[in-house]
Amino acid sequence: MATSKNKSVNRMSPREKMINLMYIVLTAMLALNVSSDVLNGFSQVQDGLTRSNRTITARNQALYAQLQAFNEKNPEKGKVWLDKATQVVGETDKLYDYIDSLKLQIVRFADGEEADVNNIVNRDNLDAASVIMLSAQGGKGKALRTRIDRYRQFVTSFLEDPEKRKNLETALSTTPPKSAGVQMDQKKTWEETMFDNMPTIAAVTLLTKLQNDIRYAEGEVLNQMITNVDLGDLRVNLVNAFVVPDSRIVMRGTKYSAQIVLAAIDTTQRPVVYINGSRLGNNNGLYEVGTSKAGTYDYSGWIEVLGRDGSVTRRDFKSSYTVIDPLATISATMMNVLYAGINNPISIAVPGVPQGSISASMTNGTLTKSGEGWIAHPSKVGAECVISVTAEMDGQRTNVGSTTFRVRKLPDPLPFISYKDANGQPARYKGGKPFSKALLLAAPGLDAAIDDDILNIDYKVVSFETVIFDSMGNAIPELSNGSQFSERQKAALRRLQHGKRFIITRVKATGPDGITRDIPAIDVIVN
Repeated sequence: MATSKNKSVNRMSPREKMINLMYIVLTAMLALNVSSDVLNGFSQVQDGLTRSNRTITARNQALYAQLQAFNEKNPEKGKVWLDKATQVVGETDKLYDYIDSLKLQIVRFADGEEADVNNIVNRDNLDAASVIMLSAQGGKGKALRTRIDRYRQFVTSFLEDPEKRKNLETALSTTPPKSAGVQMDQKKTWEETMFDNMPTIAAVTLLTKLQNDIRYAEGEVLNQMITNVDLGDLRVNLVNAFVVPDSRIVMRGTKYSAQIVLAAIDTTQRPVVYINGSRLGNNNGLYEVGTSKAGTYDYSGWIEVLGRDGSVTRRDFKSSYTVIDPLATISATMMNVLYAGINNPISIAVPGVPQGSISASMTNGTLTKSGEGWIAHPSKVGAECVISVTAEMDGQRTNVGSTTFRVRKLPDPLPFISYKDANGQPARYKGGKPFSKALLLAAPGLDAAIDDDILNIDYKVVSFETVIFDSMGNAIPELSNGSQFSERQKAALRRLQHGKRFIITRVKATGPDGITRDIPAIDVIVN
């Protein structure tokens, strides 16, 4: 019987042999097949990183434009920093474009000459990245690693802050990454760990993430250049425009004369003011005297301020004031414009008239009294608001002034994870640097706010996704439970090893103006 069976096998027809061979090939293909959910996750991360790259590029272009504008006005002071910034932008663009060319080569290998990086057909192709980046014919991975190493050394040389320099060295490191908390095979190079047996969409996503890192590095250096422009100057963080008239009293038939100036201060370090030889009794530069009768009164003094290099700068001044009949003053206490959808604090005062005798109205919105101040709530973005003030003087209502404000839409907020620091004080983690895993697991979810030292407005996070890369480089997206981490997200976060990073992306948040916005992603590094 055994002999009969052997003869039967030997007499298999060519068609039967072909079917058996096709079965073996199909089985191998199934073993190599990558989950479509994982591939879709990579596509989502790729789209998010592409949008983030456009945002960072626009921001960096704005920073570079600031240096160009300053150089045009003050080339003696600005040229040296503009030249260095031009070098950084040039090197960044060359490396960024080189990575673009690698992505195109990989996708063309997978999809053919008509391939589109933004619409990859054979996303699960496991050969394209290896052939282009690792093979003897392609071998572009080693060249990429060399260029990244050279770029990292170049950009970090411009940074003075050791912490920022360390962050960039970590972001642009070409040391083979760790897997499951254990160093990978030391014989493997960085490019082998990145591209060996990697699906096409995963390789393209990793390269896009690398582009994101170099744009981030470019932005850090350009910010340093802008800081260095005024290193020898007095530090300021608040600038306002003021009109300084020769006199606020103008007789009919005479000229009104005034200087239009910009006043800049450092809110973290107040200057010391002396008036008529005596130090002012407060740190706000507020000079107050009683006015018992009408007339013009002169005074003089000097201001001392500590420079960034430790030297003390003194500036003398002299001025005068005139006690006159009441005039209204209207100013926004938070900003020189009004924002739609929120309450804008307004200060309205008429010298010599108590607050209870002052009335005010507003176009394009509502104006209500709140304690000693007022709250303006504009309606329409792009239109002007006119605030008009009347005061009761000598038993009669008198129109004492009006002011026009522009109305703007609220800017987009930034997402963050709320936690408490070592001193028990509330803090905000905004990504880009290591974050304690214990603090991460203790956080209930994600928050968002505008906190740019001018506006401080909370937003409600509607939803977000976490994208975690497993040990094979596969992206695993999970959806939140509103603003809170979902149970699936929490479980994934508990499994993260120290040194791993993940992305919080597709964040949607609603502000007090009722508008739901898509806001930037967070790159979280687990410490």
